[in-house]
Amino acid sequence: MVKTLTKHGNSLALVIDKAILELLKVDADTPLEISTDGNALIISPVRDKKRREKFTNALDSVNTRYGRALKRLAE
Repeated sequence: MVKTLTKHGNSLALVIDKAILELLKVDADTPLEISTDGNALIISPVRDKKRREKFTNALDSVNTRYGRALKRLAE
């Protein structure tokens, strides 16, 4: 999907389609984190810190247990 920015006062705005907002469970009250990897703009909803920690711990566990196998599969 290609989008263009629209003029909003002295700023520019990005309009996000309703279907995408519903998919991500984002509404007008959801705080969004905006970051970049140096090449792309990354917009993501701010989620519960405990949920993020749980995910990170699970990811670490999978990488510890299956890291070698995953690397071989990636080759």
